[in-house]
Amino acid sequence: MRWIVHGEREIYGSEWVRLALVDVEVPGGERFEHHVVRMPHFASGTVVHEPDRGLLLIHRHRFITDTWGWEIPAGGIDPGETPEQAAARETLEETGWRAGPLTPLFAYQPTNGLSDQRFHLVLAAGATHEGDPTDPGEAERIEWVPVDEVRALVRRGEMVDGLSLTAVLWALQFVLH
Repeated sequence: MRWIVHGEREIYGSEWVRLALVDVEVPGGERFEHHVVRMPHFASGTVVHEPDRGLLLIHRHRFITDTWGWEIPAGGIDPGETPEQAAARETLEETGWRAGPLTPLFAYQPTNGLSDQRFHLVLAAGATHEGDPTDPGEAERIEWVPVDEVRALVRRGEMVDGLSLTAVLWALQFVLH
């Protein structure tokens, strides 16, 4: 069944996020206001893989959850950019490595019961080192991690970021057997 949307009003808004109350009705059921997080920009992440090196990962702290973890390079898609262009830009900015040929993997909505957020995932066939990251505040460490060690760090709970975990597990299952 498709819920009926009667309207929406913004509670808070910025260039990064909007919070809205949406007036919805379940067919044959009740009518109520549902909190919805609107994301003005979608995001793109890159699984950078080289057979001899493994995956290019960053290790960073996230202040919101006060956690450390391994992540793939990722970030917002700027206006006018394709997901692939954003993936390449973010990889270079966060790691100093220029992504090789890109292949789109898939896009998904991680919290579609609460948000319209959308993540695009891309696979890069290798990368070329260009220099230091231009966004040095993104990572404590940047490393090529062998695929077997990536599997182990996932098992140990050292990759907790949803975008990264989804991308890496998908790539390990369907691309990098």
